[in-house]
Amino acid sequence: MTGYFSTLGGHPGQDALHTGRAVFTEAYAVIPKGVMRDIVTSNLPHWRGTRAWIIARPLTGFAETFAQYVMEVGPGGGSDRPEPDPGAEGVIFVTEGALDLRLDGLPHLMTAGGYAYLPPGSDWTVLNPGEAPACFHWVRKRYAAVEGIDAPEAFFVSEADIAPVAMAGTEGRWATTRFVDPNDLRHDMHVNIVSFEPGGLIPFEETHVMEHGLYVLEGKAVYKLNRDWVEVEAGDFMWLRAFCPQACYAGGSGRFRYLLYKDVNRHPALTLGAL
Repeated sequence: MTGYFSTLGGHPGQDALHTGRAVFTEAYAVIPKGVMRDIVTSNLPHWRGTRAWIIARPLTGFAETFAQYVMEVGPGGGSDRPEPDPGAEGVIFVTEGALDLRLDGLPHLMTAGGYAYLPPGSDWTVLNPGEAPACFHWVRKRYAAVEGIDAPEAFFVSEADIAPVAMAGTEGRWATTRFVDPNDLRHDMHVNIVSFEPGGLIPFEETHVMEHGLYVLEGKAVYKLNRDWVEVEAGDFMWLRAFCPQACYAGGSGRFRYLLYKDVNRHPALTLGAL
């Protein structure tokens, strides 16, 4: 598979103009690739040779269910203690380079397009065994356990091995690569890849309870976010709270594709007010 945007960092020159597309509203945020510079990276405990762009984290009153990182691990870098929260599940999606991800001591070599689901409490480590940086997305969520339903098992797969499922009535112009069966109630989040052929579109304003993180892997589009039409391209990130209206149409001569997070298959948590 090709078409995984990875290159971030650097800094613009002192003659650059502040005419970027970054915006944070009550309903959505757009973090374009042009603001994901060296100065905004994070170092993480128990990680070596690694920097992270943390592009989503739970915020009260906004999106509250997940965190998403763009990780860059240098040669020989990685972690023997990557996940600090034993209640967190995770998804790893590799966009560049190679990762030696070991689960319960068993090695899994992941390259571009590789996908791993790691359930809560997983004993895993990660190492870049190559001579070039490895880049991947890391989506973390506190798993919402349900009595009588087992937590899902870990699995490893490549996007190249999964056939996209076309949306009905689109002749394949809008399709989703699903890494988890939507009817599997063990899973409380999905991280999929959504693809549009040139001219493909979402022909209505989706308005729903799921929160979203959308990282553009390839191409460009005009996206409807709440009341605004926003141009996005490979390397941009869109962060949507629940019920933010959304739609899009793909532009350019190539495919438009993004990595999509959403929370699924659980009741909304209720907060008791004053009696």
